[in-house]
Amino acid sequence: MKLGIVGLPNVGKSTLFNALTNGGAQSANYPFCTIDPNVGIVAVPDIRLDYLTRLYNSEKRTPATIEFCDIAGLVRGASKGEGLGNKFLAHIREVDAIVHVVRCFYDDNIIHVEGNVDPVRDVETINLELIYSDLEMIDRRIERTKKGLKGDKSLEGELNMLERIRVALDEGRCARTVELTEEETQLLAETPLLTRKPVIYLANISDGELGGSFESNEGYQRLKSLAQSENAGIVAVCAEIEAELAELSGEDRQSFLAELGIEESGLDQLIRESYGLLGLISYLTAGPKESRAWTIKKGTKAPQAAGKIHSDFERGFIRAEVIAFDDLVKVGSMTAAKEKGLVRSEGKDYVVCDGDVILFRFNV
Repeated sequence: MKLGIVGLPNVGKSTLFNALTNGGAQSANYPFCTIDPNVGIVAVPDIRLDYLTRLYNSEKRTPATIEFCDIAGLVRGASKGEGLGNKFLAHIREVDAIVHVVRCFYDDNIIHVEGNVDPVRDVETINLELIYSDLEMIDRRIERTKKGLKGDKSLEGELNMLERIRVALDEGRCARTVELTEEETQLLAETPLLTRKPVIYLANISDGELGGSFESNEGYQRLKSLAQSENAGIVAVCAEIEAELAELSGEDRQSFLAELGIEESGLDQLIRESYGLLGLISYLTAGPKESRAWTIKKGTKAPQAAGKIHSDFERGFIRAEVIAFDDLVKVGSMTAAKEKGLVRSEGKDYVVCDGDVILFRFNV
């Protein structure tokens, strides 16, 4: 999963990204490696994987990962190539989802590029640049479809869909606000619209608003309403606190969270929200050599899940030996689970569930 972090200057985007990188580098719970100055890979925290690693005394623990890309270079006119506009837009096309950092805190010592704090206006500034870019793509697709329609009337449905999206974009709405059928979604796949990508709004609040008081923040409430209207996700974080958390680990980290009156860090919330927004789950494999978490789309069947490990597993799939993680914890060992009949043998039509611990049987 690749998430692109975007936002206007002075909204806390760089502070947040640096918190992610520092936390990964210094905390055993969040391994991190730098690919280049603005891209990092962060491990997905998973207590289930920790348990399996201890249970099997595994030599290696391999978590699922998320790649964060700090996308820079946005100014007004980016869609026309202003600043680093074209590069900015190209980077967004490569990500699975957008994390849009929006300033919701008030601090006279930190200058806002627009002169005052207005979360919805700031979102619209970036969204409009993405919309302008999408309009160009949709117009080209509509023109091409109209030409094809002269000899193929079956394209009428496709043209109708494109024109519905065109109307939304023209009204300043993102393409993701247009409801599409599964067939229409597949038709649109060849045109990678920027405003069709899933979005999580990361509301950067002040440290005094953590623990729930941010709900009374007017700017946050307006941003929340916008997110709901777009079917987007929203998470409230304090970038400065995340930077402090990044310096801590273990009990110190948990104590600090308790002092703040929160149960999980902004990073944990962001990862959870990202999985939900993109429809992702994790299944687990475990043994003396390695315990590992694998990320798949919700609804994936056993052979395709096996293919995440190796194509041979999918090609020669025989069956999957499956136990729910919670059931394994209750009995304490795989041997005991088998004795109690908790380990199931599943075939090609089995849909993998979040937290399944699986051993794949295959033959090639």
